[in-house]
Amino acid sequence: MKITLYLAIFVVLFLVSTNFTLADKAIEEPSSYRDFIGKIFHDIDLEINGTIYPLSKTTMATWGREKSDLFYNPKYQSEVEDPDFCRHREYIICKLTFDVRKEYHIQKVSEIKFDEKSIRSFLADLERKVNKDPENAKLNIADGKVSTSSPSSSGIRLDKEKSLEAIVNHLKSNSDYYSIKLPYAEIEPEISSDSIENLGINSLIGEGRSNFRGSPKNRIFNITVATNRYNGELIKPEEEFSFVKIMGPVDGEHGYLPELVIKQDRTEPEFGGGICQVSTTAFRAAIMSGLKITARRNHAYPVHYYNPQGMDATVYTPRPDLRFVNNTPGYILIQTKIEGTELIFQFYGADDGRKTNIIGPTITERNLDGSMKTTFTQEVRDKNGNLIIEDVFNSSYASPSKFPRPDQFLTKKPKDWSDREWSNYKKDNNL
Repeated sequence: MKITLYLAIFVVLFLVSTNFTLADKAIEEPSSYRDFIGKIFHDIDLEINGTIYPLSKTTMATWGREKSDLFYNPKYQSEVEDPDFCRHREYIICKLTFDVRKEYHIQKVSEIKFDEKSIRSFLADLERKVNKDPENAKLNIADGKVSTSSPSSSGIRLDKEKSLEAIVNHLKSNSDYYSIKLPYAEIEPEISSDSIENLGINSLIGEGRSNFRGSPKNRIFNITVATNRYNGELIKPEEEFSFVKIMGPVDGEHGYLPELVIKQDRTEPEFGGGICQVSTTAFRAAIMSGLKITARRNHAYPVHYYNPQGMDATVYTPRPDLRFVNNTPGYILIQTKIEGTELIFQFYGADDGRKTNIIGPTITERNLDGSMKTTFTQEVRDKNGNLIIEDVFNSSYASPSKFPRPDQFLTKKPKDWSDREWSNYKKDNNL
């Protein structure tokens, strides 16, 4: 039992002694927080893909953390009056193992540790400024030939791990460089200006039409703005198209004017009124192209702009949405145009021989209060005559009287409108 105890004490003393031996080597290149701060004497520029992002010396100074300890250095003569090394250690063990003659060669050494968490937080903020998604080429079609209407552009992704390493290396070094080039990745677009010939777009596969005759000026304006968002859009094979995703924000800042929309239990003015004319027309083009519809909702009550009733699609951010899948073998190019008061969506793609048959729409119930029910069926057969889609679209419309309308024109500025928006509204409507 005593032998085991003595052996344990010996091992502990040996390890402690070994620790002091290793400590002797730790002071070969002493550093201090003061030295670290002294190196950061100016701001630096972070260069990413030719763009400069400033990094201040104040920010860099917060990334260094000083960790101090006492070490034995035979070349160092301590100027401390009470260099009691052991009172900073396990006292008894230290007194038994440490030569008191070394106490006058004890040096305080500071080691700089870098707060990687703070640097990563800085890089996360920088990433939001730097990162850019690639943009596909915008296309159009004329005389059956696809061409570029807007060129593609590459995207940027900051390499955070390598950027962290580059910044830490700069802080550790004695470099007085005023700039650091941070690494990044260049992301190529799926559809480049040079690859349009490989898309397989060679024919008109479907078309949708609707008429907005009689629409007020603001509604026509919103239809035009929204329609332009979809012209030139590409849908890759097996991709699910989302009308709301491409539409983006609907407000005054994105070019829309206030107009009547169906919202909850009222018909009231809101930015973007008239966009459902666009979603309805896109829905009809998808139906006629033989595509698989994955999300569609009819309007709350019958709207004459969407005749024939039963083939409309309402949208509102973030939902309801209009979604469908490109189940053709190639890309689909959307082309939009307005002829008079007729809105037209054309889908161009690869003709795989499918045939689409629309049965209806049929009004199955019509009531005196204006409410009604409708139905139509989409049948799609492949080139061999095999049925690949048979979807029934039932619509139920409430009475328009359940969604009261305000006066034709607003007489009071809505709470969420700016003075400028209200002034433009009165000017547009001669109020």
